[in-house]
Amino acid sequence: MIINHPLLGPRDAAEFVYLGDAALLNRPDWQASDAAEQFYDYQYLRDNPAGDHRELWYHEQGDRSWLIVARNTLSHEITKVELARDVARARKQAHG
Repeated sequence: MIINHPLLGPRDAAEFVYLGDAALLNRPDWQASDAAEQFYDYQYLRDNPAGDHRELWYHEQGDRSWLIVARNTLSHEITKVELARDVARARKQAHG
């Protein structure tokens, strides 16, 4: 599988480490009244979708960047690759 890195161009997936669902960027507020419940859900409950999914990938054997890869889990077709930092910044600006 080839991942088209936004800065470095096409790279073999072997250079990356898969972390999981990109929803991990949405870390719960540790000061919330139900923080323990939110962190339990955040840490242990995961979806395992068949089809389109947004995932976190770490470029371990490259520039050590985090990417959000939109990929179909059935066909492995990659439809979008973004730097996770850009997605997190945009989300923060939209909510903050």
